[in-house]
Amino acid sequence: MKITETITVQADAGTVWRLFQDVPQLAHCLPGADVTEDKGGGVYAGKITSKLGPISVTFEGEATVTSDVTAMTGEVVGNGIDRSGGSAGQVKMRYSIDPHDDGSTKIDVHADVVLSGAAAQFGRTGLIKEMSRRLIDEFVECVEAKLDATTATEAETVHAGDVKGLSLFLSSLWGSFSAWLKRLTGRG
Repeated sequence: MKITETITVQADAGTVWRLFQDVPQLAHCLPGADVTEDKGGGVYAGKITSKLGPISVTFEGEATVTSDVTAMTGEVVGNGIDRSGGSAGQVKMRYSIDPHDDGSTKIDVHADVVLSGAAAQFGRTGLIKEMSRRLIDEFVECVEAKLDATTATEAETVHAGDVKGLSLFLSSLWGSFSAWLKRLTGRG
């Protein structure tokens, strides 16, 4: 499944770039994510816990992060396994950071996510994309709060909220249903 998002934050590109290079701090902005070990060389161990409707998954695995400071681009390649439910996931994500003339910064994210096991059932229904969009909204709010912090200590205390599985699932389900209904009726 391909996910493409463009977000704009109200901070200069250099500040955004520095945050994106601090993987443990950036992980605090991903709801349910936790970096458990910096293995060196851009390799991180961690876990992501999420509730997908009636199931809860905790993917444990590794991600390799590479970046190009000159182009302000980066790539994250990761994989994880949910040992309790038998699901597995792989992600390859590329991002680019581009300054705007008004001092804001555009961040383009292109991800390819592959799920197997029970978690894959939600990818077929379009719910994963809708849930991803909502989680990205929370990510952006957290990144902006970190960038707005007046001190490094204050920025370290900013974390994304907990993933509220049932409400996220229901609102995502409603969003998917509304989009389908609009397509069916020719509106929007």
